Amino acid sequence: MEKDTFDLRSLLDLLLRRLWIVLGSAVLMGAAFFAFAKFVMPLKYESYTSMYVKNNTNTKEQQTDININDLNASKSLVSTYIAVLDSDTVMGSVGEALQVKFDKATLKDSFTFDDNGKINIESVRKCFTMSSVDDTEVMNITAITTDPEVSAHMCNVIADIAPEFLVRVVGAGSVEVIDAAKVNEEAVSPNFRSMAIRGVLVGLVLSALIVILVDMFDNTVKESDKLARRFGKATLGEVMEIEGVNSGKKKAKNSTDEERLLLMDKRVPFNVVETYKSIRTNLIFSLGTTGKNTIAVSSCNPSEGKSTSAANVAIAFAQTGCSVLLIDADMRKPVQHKIFKTSNKIGLSTLIVGLSSVEESVKKDVVKNLDLLPSGKMPPNPSELLSSQQFGDMLNKVSRMYDYVIIDTPPINIVSDAVVISGLVGGAVMVLKYGTTTYEDVNEAMKQLNLSEVNVLGFMLNEVHRSHAGTYYSYKYKYKYSDYGYSYGGSSEDDDDSDN
Repeated sequence: MEKDTFDLRSLLDLLLRRLWIVLGSAVLMGAAFFAFAKFVMPLKYESYTSMYVKNNTNTKEQQTDININDLNASKSLVSTYIAVLDSDTVMGSVGEALQVKFDKATLKDSFTFDDNGKINIESVRKCFTMSSVDDTEVMNITAITTDPEVSAHMCNVIADIAPEFLVRVVGAGSVEVIDAAKVNEEAVSPNFRSMAIRGVLVGLVLSALIVILVDMFDNTVKESDKLARRFGKATLGEVMEIEGVNSGKKKAKNSTDEERLLLMDKRVPFNVVETYKSIRTNLIFSLGTTGKNTIAVSSCNPSEGKSTSAANVAIAFAQTGCSVLLIDADMRKPVQHKIFKTSNKIGLSTLIVGLSSVEESVKKDVVKNLDLLPSGKMPPNPSELLSSQQFGDMLNKVSRMYDYVIIDTPPINIVSDAVVISGLVGGAVMVLKYGTTTYEDVNEAMKQLNLSEVNVLGFMLNEVHRSHAGTYYSYKYKYKYSDYGYSYGGSSEDDDDSDN
């Protein structure tokens, strides 16, 4: 089994096919970030004060004689002063001054309080930013809080206590306040545009990663080449999904019948018709080496479209002018009589046990050149009937009467009927549902077929949906266990009065 590889081209192709998901996620994330900033994050206001650091106490007249060494010394003092002003003593003094001027309700959104009701020093420190301006001897002190007056007062308090405190502690130089802090009513945070852009970028990255990871761990069948590499069997054809009217879609809201489009229906797209013709051609060539004209159509699991596929393959053969018999051998969940709107009172089950003849059991010309042998009444022992000598004899008889015989069989991974039947025919076709059937399902089915030495003619990939992979119509196909074996829910008997 060849190991799958990923390259840049395949990843880009994946992202392009999922571009609507990536872009949609980016827009939603951008909107979420914007809404969070707008309605959850508090508005913050900034104030600042600037101070000039001097290295000596010379008068202004003497300052004209200052040399480059004095400027460098002043610059070095800026770092020292910032460290001193960031001390717990200064921060504590600022906190006390705030509590004198403002009530706790005004301060609670910007600061935390200790058990004694005093402002926590660390919360005061977090509101300040101190730095030199462009590596000069000018020191800038900025305060940001949720109240513009509180921010301005913090800066003015530290500007008031800084000159005396710094000279006393450092013992060198001096500071002069250049700009007193002013109340700024315009919020500086959050930046709504910046938050929205950040959200878009986060959405793009996260959605792209999720798409890639989901694809890497997605083990459903989607690629014919991958199927061929893993199982050494070709894909006979890829049947595109028919939007709005797929085989698993209900005809009406309260209807229990499922809509299954046949090739004659005008709603079937041209490319789907051509795909079935291509499948027909591939099957003719595949059967050419077997010497038999019988084909079993099965799937790994229920709800993968094998019954509709079998009907359309039979119709495609009939359209060539050949005589074709379609046998519904799925006695537990027969549907061919519903597809072709005929009776199911007699059929395969009654034919095998001798309760009816071939002529009585077969429904003639359900489509031009196509006859149908429905399943008949549900027997208590379908597996035994299909593995009996009578079934083999019947199959040999009808294969001589018709150019081609197509057999609709139950899912292989559910019951053994399909394996029994497939061993009697020229070959078996596996119907796989795009984006639903997993490689584990196929592997399990292939193991059973290989053990029985069944000639697997190839795969049919059903309901391929390139642009919107992952959205599929499905229909109920339930198996239930009874006293005499499995059943798919409900009787196989048709209550129709007509017998076509």
